[in-house]
Amino acid sequence: MSKLNKLAIEHKDINILIVEDEVILAMAMEMSLKEMGYFVSGIETSAEKAITHAKNHRPDIVIMDINLNNSSGLDAANEIWKSFKIPIIFLTSYTNDKTINQAMLCEPYGYLIKPCRDKELKATIKMALHKHKYFFSNTQNTTSTSNYIIIDDNLKFDKSKSELFRNDEKIKLTKNEKKLFEVMSQKADEIVSFEQISIYIWREELYDMGKLRTLIYRLRQKLNTNPFENLYESGYKLKVKKDIA
Repeated sequence: MSKLNKLAIEHKDINILIVEDEVILAMAMEMSLKEMGYFVSGIETSAEKAITHAKNHRPDIVIMDINLNNSSGLDAANEIWKSFKIPIIFLTSYTNDKTINQAMLCEPYGYLIKPCRDKELKATIKMALHKHKYFFSNTQNTTSTSNYIIIDDNLKFDKSKSELFRNDEKIKLTKNEKKLFEVMSQKADEIVSFEQISIYIWREELYDMGKLRTLIYRLRQKLNTNPFENLYESGYKLKVKKDIA
């Protein structure tokens, strides 16, 4: 079996959306991705079309140009991630600090500078898929069929809006606190490993326990309770009380 055929088998179920308004570049990338064994679900040239494509086709990953004609790839990336939890890889010809910082706020799984080599493209896609699979492969929550997770001490978390309430009063959470509840509520009846939490919040596979404990400690101080149980130094688990009807 040839190397190309092996790649095709390995990646045959991975669909990639290319969002790029430079048609020649987009077509060249499509050819490269197909040679790697990936399936390209389409090429879109605007933020609006990219969002519609993501909604209708649900690709496994999106390669998004930051600067599209008359629209923003950053806005599209934010909407696609928020609505569909599809990982984003940014593609841009701009390397200034302002552009990179704006892109990082969208929490992409990768950042490629035009023109990128096939080797860089392949490595970035593989890393993005590797990180993403921790959370969004078979993530149907087995504890709750509603939008809410009921937690001890009169707390409940709205999974659809990433909002925390106590006795129906909304509690203001930081961005990382929201992400902590998001990853913990995906399978609320199971232990979530430190590695999984770290990748989800900070995109770091080599976790920093000091940083994670600080986040938990500050959240505990804010709530005057600890909604997470530390189990045998292997991970955390939500202190789920019961589902909401």
